[in-house]
Amino acid sequence: MLSSFSELLGDTITSYLLCFLVFIIFCCFLLTSSKDSKYSFPPGPRPLPLIGNLNILDRKLPKKTLIQLSEKYGNMYTFHLGPEKHLILCGYKTVKEALVERADEFGERGETVWHNEVTRGNGIVFGKGESWKAMRRFAISTLKNFGMGRVSLEEQIVEECQKMMEVFESYKGQAFSPNNILKFSTSNIIFIIVLGRRFDYEDSDLHRLQKHLNEYHRFLGSPQLQLYNMYPFLGFLLSDLKRAAENITEFRKYFNIVYYDHKDKVDKNDLRSFTDAFLLKQQMEDTYFNETNFEIVAINLFAAGTETTAITLAWGLLLMMRYPDIQAKVRQEIENVIGNERCPRYEDKKNMPYTNAVLHEIQRFGDVAPLNLLHQTSQDTTFQGYKIPKGTKVIPLLSSVLFDKTQWATPFEFNPAHFLDADGKFVKKDAFMPFSAGRRACLGETLAMMELFLYFTLLMQKFKFHPAPGVAVDQLDMSPSPGFTASPQPFQLCAEIH
Repeated sequence: MLSSFSELLGDTITSYLLCFLVFIIFCCFLLTSSKDSKYSFPPGPRPLPLIGNLNILDRKLPKKTLIQLSEKYGNMYTFHLGPEKHLILCGYKTVKEALVERADEFGERGETVWHNEVTRGNGIVFGKGESWKAMRRFAISTLKNFGMGRVSLEEQIVEECQKMMEVFESYKGQAFSPNNILKFSTSNIIFIIVLGRRFDYEDSDLHRLQKHLNEYHRFLGSPQLQLYNMYPFLGFLLSDLKRAAENITEFRKYFNIVYYDHKDKVDKNDLRSFTDAFLLKQQMEDTYFNETNFEIVAINLFAAGTETTAITLAWGLLLMMRYPDIQAKVRQEIENVIGNERCPRYEDKKNMPYTNAVLHEIQRFGDVAPLNLLHQTSQDTTFQGYKIPKGTKVIPLLSSVLFDKTQWATPFEFNPAHFLDADGKFVKKDAFMPFSAGRRACLGETLAMMELFLYFTLLMQKFKFHPAPGVAVDQLDMSPSPGFTASPQPFQLCAEIH
């Protein structure tokens, strides 16, 4: 009887505690609403207490919900994630106005509970203030010195792609999944720059780092992360949170070992990697060049330089199988301009308008980073007639730019003609924003474009790609997988030597 009383008492206390927490959250919701009274936000769907508009958000494909809402509320509207207002920007003109023309006001990286805990303002992607400026300036200049636009790196990219193609060739025309091979290969380009070395595809460190990266990107697109950022006190209930923290810890441990391994070996007359350059800068410069910033910057470069490039190439292979006539035209242009006796060079791109157009259309149609990374306003500002407070979270919806009906003739079709004029010459489009725009645009865009062109042309030069036996081209799934980045659904291909 005493045991039953204790259990009843425990249940009662738990119930009261839950009610108290709900009351506190509701009060916070009301308080937040009252603080916004002197500001004006654009209309949007009516939020519910505690959850905001999460009840209408497609968790697997959030861009779908956000684009549909823009058809009702226009190119700028308010969307609530929990009690917090987010400004959703849609369409080329609105996104460009905010990120490019009003970059000082909309150029801050959006703060979240999770990323604040992980980075503490360090690094490039979620860095803040003077530390972010110093890291970004250094990263841009050092990436140029160690690669972007240089023949030496171009040769290393070609060599790395050739090693990957040897793996493709080893399947002897049989069906296989290219995803991990693409990730191993593209991550090696980053490791060559950051560490001054590459990994064998069977290396346990490479497999372990890639496993952590895959898990972490899945977490970034999960509802658990959204819930934690809204109500961090619920963290102890979220199983994925612990695993994500372990992934970050493992990354930092690895790059910490790299840091100390290189620290006493730096030769200012023979800098072999980004790491060497960072450590030399540390000897000469200020406190921003510290151990923590190195670890976070190295993680940023590894994650950004591997994931998006590999996913874009995966989309490219899938789309070439889906549209064999386009694949044949690309191969014909490669034969006309390069032939089969030499490897492509980046300078060949200017003489290959069709291949260049196809590669741009792969990036547009693939829409690898549909939601962009979160931004926020750096000051109180008036935008399109609304008074927006400092610190407002902003989602510049890149997907809405890449599929903007006012900018693309057939936005929902894969159509290389989007980047060609009537004479078949390549045309650059301002609404081509897969790397975002403004102050927080991807600093590795030049490197990524070089990698994509060289990998794509080398693959098309050597192989003809077609679906696995029994799969018709019109059965290939063109829908993206759920996640932070929009990768293709798992697929297999056959690589037949051309």
